[in-house]
Amino acid sequence: MRLSNPVVPRTFLDRLRLRGAALRYARHGWPVAPGAFLDGHRFACGRPGCPVTGSHPAIESWEDDASADAATVTSWWQSRPYTVLLATGWAFDALEVPASVGMRIAAKVGGPVSAAPGGRWMILVRPGVPLLAELDDGLSVIRHGRGSWIPAAPSRTPQGTVRWVVPPDRAQWHLPPARPVQELVLDALGRRSPVVPRQLSTSRRAA
Repeated sequence: MRLSNPVVPRTFLDRLRLRGAALRYARHGWPVAPGAFLDGHRFACGRPGCPVTGSHPAIESWEDDASADAATVTSWWQSRPYTVLLATGWAFDALEVPASVGMRIAAKVGGPVSAAPGGRWMILVRPGVPLLAELDDGLSVIRHGRGSWIPAAPSRTPQGTVRWVVPPDRAQWHLPPARPVQELVLDALGRRSPVVPRQLSTSRRAA
């Protein structure tokens, strides 16, 4: 008698896929940290009494403990399908822009670009360069640097899955200089456009 294939729980497959992605980022020197995982329509980190229900790090001292060490990364994804968080400000900064801007410039950036559900795109650039004054003065562009993080593919949110528009391997893991990319963002927004109120998707913003 032929036995049917066993059913593999989705959480197990999710955990393996997320761990594999985290290890791939770590191998290229990108510090990662485990983030709260989706539990129904909210995020859970497994820490007793944690009141945060949105996306957040699953370890308290995430900024100090974010790591590119394979053994450390593997240990984090042993039992839970944690979201993969990339610590910014070390290997790269991330420019968070509206999807309409990301779609216009993604092919010109020359580096990795990801899309998060909810209409926000992340453009990875070399770290340490502040935003141009025109971008930092009320426009809906956020620079994620030291003290911040971004969720990485294939992490899930209530709205959908984070995905790469321009995957790192297609960009050969190249990170473009920040200033030319900021100029592209500024052009896409329109240099003479009126200032609109900043719509912060997060309070994790570099100074």
